[in-house]
Amino acid sequence: MAPLKRDIYLLFSTRILRLFAYGFLSVTLALYLTALGLSEQIVGLLFTLALAGDVIISLWITTSADRIGRRRMLQLGSLLIVLAGAILASTGELLLIGIAAVVGVISPSGYEIGPFLSIEQAALSQCVRDDRRTRVFAWYNLVGSFATALGALASGGFVQALQHAGLTELSSYRSTLLVYASVGFVLAALFLCLSPAVEAPQTRSRVARHQLGLHRSRKTVVKLSGFFALDAFAGGFIVQGIVAYWFYLKFDVEPIVLGSIFFGANMLAGLSALLAVRIAARIGLIRTMVFTHIPSNILLILVPLMPSLTAAVAVLLVRFSISQMDVPTRQSYTMAIVSPDERSAASGVTTIARSVGAMISPSLSGQLLAIPALIGVPFFLAGSLKIAYDLLLYRAFHAIKPSEELSKG
Repeated sequence: MAPLKRDIYLLFSTRILRLFAYGFLSVTLALYLTALGLSEQIVGLLFTLALAGDVIISLWITTSADRIGRRRMLQLGSLLIVLAGAILASTGELLLIGIAAVVGVISPSGYEIGPFLSIEQAALSQCVRDDRRTRVFAWYNLVGSFATALGALASGGFVQALQHAGLTELSSYRSTLLVYASVGFVLAALFLCLSPAVEAPQTRSRVARHQLGLHRSRKTVVKLSGFFALDAFAGGFIVQGIVAYWFYLKFDVEPIVLGSIFFGANMLAGLSALLAVRIAARIGLIRTMVFTHIPSNILLILVPLMPSLTAAVAVLLVRFSISQMDVPTRQSYTMAIVSPDERSAASGVTTIARSVGAMISPSLSGQLLAIPALIGVPFFLAGSLKIAYDLLLYRAFHAIKPSEELSKG
């Protein structure tokens, strides 16, 4: 068991470092791009391109990981972080920025992006018992949320300190990209330390590989993917970079304050993931996903209706305190209802479906943010569509229970 425990610690460590980098960059990414002279519409389009590129890259990496090697693919993803950060920091040319957004790994939302999540989830599912899976995923998401929160907080303070030291806004924002790129190198080194135990068993059939690793659970995964794509499309309207920019437009909030806001938001989100374990043990994974998600999205709709910064932040923080309860339960549910030899593929396909769903909405948000009278509309669209997703998901899957719930009768 020693190699498995060591691998779990390493996977948690890479999750923490990666999400710290995502949170660190997300607070200033839109500010950096607009400081380069790009319009809100172009920024939204670049965010969409980043998500579109993630779909293509992640599809290839996640569906090839079991054959080529999970460690190798994780290292490749790390180098794509380096590529994105280095190009964005070194040029103001729109074409090169677009290439970096498409080919590299960059998170406009501050949340997980790229091939890492799918491969790490498959590896973690091999290392723990079924009845411990949801709890491990909850802690996995908790440390990620804390890391994102710390990254957002550190970014705001870092930029503010550089500006007080005499750097221009543009130079201070560019420095965050250099930090982001350096994290990619560290991640690649850590993934080298994983043991062969994280690799997939070499027992999968040639047919399964040709079908993206799915066989018995193909229809279930396709249906889940459709629902998750709708949820992600809704979430794309309010990715963290866009919400940060909304606060800047609406209330003229400084970067250090933005960092503090998202530090608190992500801390609360992480804690909500742990609470989800207790709730799921009582009412089940699907009910936990839906019954906690609906009130969260009602609060999301209320954010732009608040008359002051204090009120808007308060509603946002309350929303984040329950917003992530569906994440570990969703991940655990997906792993539970597919065959063990389909887990890597199922996680990859559903994650990619979320990326596809989230591709278009950031560019639409960019269009809306360019019109002062419509800057609150992204919140209304996101909340309404997410509630529709919750109701449709419950209708389709409430009767399909994972093995650990069936054993309880």
